[in-house]
Amino acid sequence: MKKIILTAAILLSSLSVKIASAQISLSINIGSQPEWGPVGYDRADYYYLPDIDAYYDINAHQYVYFDNNVWVHGAVLPPRFGSYDVYRSYKVVVNERTPWVRNDVYRRKYASYRGRHDQVVIRDSRDVKYKNHWVEKKTVRRVDVRDNRGRGHDDDHDHGHRH
Repeated sequence: MKKIILTAAILLSSLSVKIASAQISLSINIGSQPEWGPVGYDRADYYYLPDIDAYYDINAHQYVYFDNNVWVHGAVLPPRFGSYDVYRSYKVVVNERTPWVRNDVYRRKYASYRGRHDQVVIRDSRDVKYKNHWVEKKTVRRVDVRDNRGRGHDDDHDHGHRH
């Protein structure tokens, strides 16, 4: 009888440990957010882009925009958004599945964010949680091929990244 009670107790305790560990899981996707995404979010499914009334799907790495009466998914924005700057524009984090279905709600709610350029992006943050986004400044040795003596010069290339 004692063996049955002991076995049952061990079985129940192992089940409760499994249930407890399942409840502690967190959803963090900091590393998959683009460097132009806003700081301060451990998880983001979509960014709503009020300046162009479109979305960016973080996990699929695609923009979602309205074109010819349908929502289109694409890796790049169409030419009509050519002057749109993802680094300078305001992004609203949306953690809702298919937010464009309720686009009228987001357009109305975030209309005041159009034209704002005061949001800090991941690229410009030095918070340690974004360390995988940091690009170290590298010194590149370039040789001028017109100079047969092989003299070169060092250039700092940071490709527009702030450090």
